[in-house]
Amino acid sequence: MTRGRALRLLAGSLVVLAAGCTSPAPEPPPSDDARPEATSAPIEPEESPGGAPVLGEEGEPVSPSPEPSDDEDDEDGDRGRRRGPELLSEPSPFPEWMTRPSPDDGLCPTPTVRVSDADELQDALDDAGPGTVIGLAPGVYIGKFVTTASGTADAPARLCGEADAVLDGDNQRGGYVLHLDGAQHWVLSGFTVRNGQKGVMADGTTGTTISGLTVYGIGDEGIHLRAHSTDNLVAHNTISDTGRRREKFGEGVYVGTANSNWCRITDCDPDLSDRNQVIGNAVYAGTSESVDIKEGTSDGLVEGNQFDGSTITGADSWVDVKGNDWTIRDNVGHGTPMDGFQTHDVYEGWGEQNEFLDNEGSLDDPEGFLVAMRPANDNVARCSNRLLGDIGELSNERCV
Repeated sequence: MTRGRALRLLAGSLVVLAAGCTSPAPEPPPSDDARPEATSAPIEPEESPGGAPVLGEEGEPVSPSPEPSDDEDDEDGDRGRRRGPELLSEPSPFPEWMTRPSPDDGLCPTPTVRVSDADELQDALDDAGPGTVIGLAPGVYIGKFVTTASGTADAPARLCGEADAVLDGDNQRGGYVLHLDGAQHWVLSGFTVRNGQKGVMADGTTGTTISGLTVYGIGDEGIHLRAHSTDNLVAHNTISDTGRRREKFGEGVYVGTANSNWCRITDCDPDLSDRNQVIGNAVYAGTSESVDIKEGTSDGLVEGNQFDGSTITGADSWVDVKGNDWTIRDNVGHGTPMDGFQTHDVYEGWGEQNEFLDNEGSLDDPEGFLVAMRPANDNVARCSNRLLGDIGELSNERCV
């Protein structure tokens, strides 16, 4: 029996026992669980945008909690005790200048298990292992889903569906819609993720592919690789409408952990989320960077992505690079409060030896740079980068 089903049965039993009492029993204090399954009101049956039935179950009442802190990098917010911003049933319109990513159709073989509601999905995630292929039927799956199971490099576990299979967290203030919690070697392909504080969270995952997803309506960042997550691929996803809880935390793709949170996430050591690749994604309608690469990460690649920064209010660039030895190439962007790509030195020994080449984009600020290295720190802007239009400059450092 899943945790959510057990809680609902317990709640029903308490209601029966309380019938006829002159006063209700006091509610228990809210849990500190970082991934609550509860929502603030029962979910009424409805139709999804594509007409498929909503397949999730009734939510459970929750208690209010304090406002989130103003920490530099608020990883878990207020833990889901209020619904927060209006939930979305569709993403913002796709920018006309962008080309929709083309997912890899070869990632998902015939399912070994098929699921059609939220409980079946969580059970399948619990039972997954090498070679498991979970097939999502069309519909809306209400809940916060987590797996600790792993595949192998030769036989990854897979979760697959079309865009009309929608994982809906039903709360943009707290919780992860889909959490790989120490789970290794997964393929996540094709489906939609919406309405969570974070969309897809990968903690300590290795060799995982996140491809062809539609991610939107997210309180903070859309896809986050964290806690020594290494050798992963985030490719051909469409990510939008992030930062609806806190503007400064509305990144599209986020790699690593800010040093202010290393003691909480990685035992006070740098979060060595290394050799990750962010390729061919379209990121728009967010409030912060399209890609944020944190100090502690190394040897990654950001290639062939499209960035629309016209709605950025909590940052001033499409891409921030605070790690070392990253390659940023062949990306295109339009609309930004200041710069296109930035490097930063926020922790000693980090923000160094990153290379920018073959990128292009247009700026809105005459004082902005397509590539701004703040400071240079042996970072390199190649002359193959191209500023589109006549606003701003190519780089604050001489290109080579």
